[in-house]
Amino acid sequence: MIKESDWKIFKVAKEQALERFCAEAIADFEEAIKKEDSSNHARYLYLYKLVENADKRLELLFNYHSRSKALVQLTLLRSEGLITDNDLLGMSDEILDSTKPR
Repeated sequence: MIKESDWKIFKVAKEQALERFCAEAIADFEEAIKKEDSSNHARYLYLYKLVENADKRLELLFNYHSRSKALVQLTLLRSEGLITDNDLLGMSDEILDSTKPR
């Protein structure tokens, strides 16, 4: 479990990461909708799969918000590029080192 001070920083960083994730997903959805070289049905099916995959990623990355799972989530979010080092200013070196993407 992480310290209270690290937890507070993580909660804010996680909210920022969620906003980034959603912005990226929406951009992907918009691109799929605008594909004019496909039929409406093909675009619909493609969009459906995009939404389904984004929802699975969202669940994996953001669900189960607890201090006991924070290190795993932080590692995943950093690996996905959804949390930057700048988002984690003030966090303990121990947490930063243990969650740094390899």
